[in-house]
Amino acid sequence: MKLHELSPSEGSKKKAFRVGRGHGSGNGKTSGRGQKGQNSRSGGGVRPGFEGGQMPIYRRLPKRGFTNIFAKKYTSVNVEDLNKFENGAEITAEMLKENGVIKKINDGLVVLGRGDLNKKLVIKAKRFSKSAEEKINAAGGKAEVI
Repeated sequence: MKLHELSPSEGSKKKAFRVGRGHGSGNGKTSGRGQKGQNSRSGGGVRPGFEGGQMPIYRRLPKRGFTNIFAKKYTSVNVEDLNKFENGAEITAEMLKENGVIKKINDGLVVLGRGDLNKKLVIKAKRFSKSAEEKINAAGGKAEVI
C-alpha cells in the first residue's frame, strides 16, 4: 500500500451541512439560529470559560505554586548511552546532538550514572552525578566540568 492509495473508509466522511441556502432546504432565512438573541448575531456567543456571570471555575480554584523563570534546564544523558563512542573519544554536548543521543542541549549537559561504562572517554559537561563521575574514572576516562 502506498500513500496515494489511502482513502477514508466508506461513509466515514460526511459533507458539511450548508445553511442559508433558501427556505426550501429547511435551513434558509435564519440558518437554524432562531429569530433574535446573542447567538443569532454574527460574532455572537460567549467567550470560552464564561459561565453566565457566575464566578468561573478558573477563578474559583486556588492558584498554587511558583515557576522560577530563571531556572536552568539541563539535558541529561546516562553513562550507558556513551558506550556507542569509540575508545579515547572526547565527548561534548554538540557531539551528542550530532550523533542523535540527545535532541536539545538547553542550558547544558548533565551526565547521570545509570548503566555501565566500558570505554575510556573524556566527557565535557556542566554537571556530573557522583555515581557517573565514579564510573567514568573507573573506566579510565575523565570527567571535565565546563
